[in-house]
Amino acid sequence: MSLSYAFTEEQEDLREMVRDFAQAEVLPLVEEAEANEKFPVEIIPKLGELGLLGIVFPEEYGGLGLDKITECIFVEEMSKVSAGITASVNAHADLAAFPISKFGTDEQRQKYLPPSIAGEIIGAYAITEPDTGSDAAGLTTRADKKDGGGYVINGRKNFITNGTLCDYCLVAAYTDKEVRGEGISVFIVDRDTKGFEVTRKVEKMGHRASDTAELAFEDCEVGEDALLGGKEGAFGALMEALITGRVSHGVKSAAIAEAAFDEALKYANERVAFGRALGKFQAIRFKLATMATKIEAAKSLAYKAAWLYANGMPCVKEASMAKYFSAEVADEVCREAVQIHGGYGYITEYPVERYYRDAKLASITEGTSEIQQLIISKELGL
Repeated sequence: MSLSYAFTEEQEDLREMVRDFAQAEVLPLVEEAEANEKFPVEIIPKLGELGLLGIVFPEEYGGLGLDKITECIFVEEMSKVSAGITASVNAHADLAAFPISKFGTDEQRQKYLPPSIAGEIIGAYAITEPDTGSDAAGLTTRADKKDGGGYVINGRKNFITNGTLCDYCLVAAYTDKEVRGEGISVFIVDRDTKGFEVTRKVEKMGHRASDTAELAFEDCEVGEDALLGGKEGAFGALMEALITGRVSHGVKSAAIAEAAFDEALKYANERVAFGRALGKFQAIRFKLATMATKIEAAKSLAYKAAWLYANGMPCVKEASMAKYFSAEVADEVCREAVQIHGGYGYITEYPVERYYRDAKLASITEGTSEIQQLIISKELGL
């Protein structure tokens, strides 16, 4: 099995379709979504109509039955237009629907996948807590078994993408506190379940077009049919979702960097100082050359991780490498793009200001850069 860097004709067609969709349907919504700090939910059914919420999902549930590489192409083109909007879409497809597809029971798949893929309902994924971030196994939310069946969930969750608008949420909770990590189970909790409450919407530095919330579960009763896969112990499902999410994040961060680079290159060719275009000055030319090189390296690493995942090969190390490296590249490239713009890069009228704010999340979300370094070092046998 050889690693090919060539995209198929079908993948290139999908890229063109997503690019056209992002320009026609997403871009006009960005300014208002950023200003109001509200995800434009009307985009979800439109994506559903095109099958773009079900790229990697089985055709029997309405998906396209394609691979992770193709999904990453979608993420790349969407992220160039709005990282915030893409974050909410990814949280729905990658983090909420995907675990149901891979680990859910037949009944759970039938109930949640077709409407999720069609864009009729929106999902969220709740692991992080106010006092528990990178240490996922340290969460305190618990699900106690009831006499006669079912569970009672109690706990609080924080930084939950789509938390304010989700129709269902995957909630990680301990069913056996005696077994760290392995004692965590995942429950699919519908929004209208008694005891499920959105306590507040979180205001953020970047990704303002994505809704983020704090959630509370107080004596929240669910049936045994809410248990993902119909059995306790789902730490493996949590980690699997994080691995595929990290691959997507690698591509997403590289796309943010590329969008910022394109703006910087354009500005360098148009802006005249001391009688010539900025791009003619060696200092600026070298900045742009370095930025372009690092973006290319980040994209190559991310798509290699996607290729490994798509072919069912181990990629824990590569997924973490892709997320870590692309996050660092996004931060550096966006910073340099602002610098090249000078004072114009610091005002909201120019998109590089937004790209810079959005880039910062890449080194924090779904495992910080430091956590990725720990994973990489462990995979190296250290």
